[in-house]
Amino acid sequence: MAINILFTCAGRRNYLINYFKEAIKGQGEIFAVDMSLSAPALVDADKAILAPNIYDDTYIPVLKSILIENNINAVISLNDLELPILSKHKNELEATGAKVIISSEHVIDIAFDKIETFKFLNSIGLKSPQTFTNIKEVELAINNGVLHFPLVVKPRWGSASIGIDFPETLEELNLAFKLQQLKLKRSILNTASAHDINNAILIQEKMNGIEYGMDVVNDFEGNYYGTFVREKISMRSGETDKAMSVIDDRFDSIGRIISEHLKHVGSLDCDVFVANDELYILELNPRFGGGYPFSHEAGINTAAIYIEWLKGNTSIEKFNTYKAGVHFSKCDRMLKIKPS
Repeated sequence: MAINILFTCAGRRNYLINYFKEAIKGQGEIFAVDMSLSAPALVDADKAILAPNIYDDTYIPVLKSILIENNINAVISLNDLELPILSKHKNELEATGAKVIISSEHVIDIAFDKIETFKFLNSIGLKSPQTFTNIKEVELAINNGVLHFPLVVKPRWGSASIGIDFPETLEELNLAFKLQQLKLKRSILNTASAHDINNAILIQEKMNGIEYGMDVVNDFEGNYYGTFVREKISMRSGETDKAMSVIDDRFDSIGRIISEHLKHVGSLDCDVFVANDELYILELNPRFGGGYPFSHEAGINTAAIYIEWLKGNTSIEKFNTYKAGVHFSKCDRMLKIKPS
């Protein structure tokens, strides 16, 4: 059975393109679309396609045409800002015969809105940093001694750690909050934040501890498969730069709890801190995260698992040989862009 897979908003995720190309073993093709033909991931795809901006009125119609014309079997989005759009149009896109591997609108809403993430995690008994959108409430919490500097100031609806500040005084907090409000209005996050612009900046307790990335993998029906963890050794521009694989029952336990309550589809990328021997979940990203390559190289081949599930196969254990203590580091490489 041939499987053709389309990656949308492909950007810089060359590693995913190549992991899927390796897993598909020539029994199908890997397509990639982006609003720029110079996007690095398009170089490694079997076929690169130009698409409109995700907020353009023609985006979904163009995407549907791409699915039909190229006999696409599955769609995988690599961009946080696109997830609400694809989820909203999932049924329409799947009418073409392609499976859109994305969670429901309810799940996307919980994950995309960091306030909803905070509420969801608390509702299922998991710990998360204290989170606010009102600076007066933050000042009151500080004065009452229940919140302490340093803090985190970032967009409520954000992506890839865009616009994060770490104020250490009340003066810095007020300046950072005002600056974030101004910058948000002219950033790519403006459209996503426009419906509640007065509450679009988040102020959060800054955790002191060890940070981990956690992939919680569900099947395409939302059933739990497994949790795969790496310790973040180093970060760069909001993405994991160096990491080491970890096997720890505590993470498995919270991964299963998240899975069974959220019922997401496919891989869910989570940020977790261990502080004072407690696990705190910061964010939920219902897509492949920038830390996935570290888990892949440690033995969980989610790319191959996806392809088996698309074929209707359930025997996937040979693609899970996850080991602890596998240490990897990312690096950049040069790619020649073909003339359009």
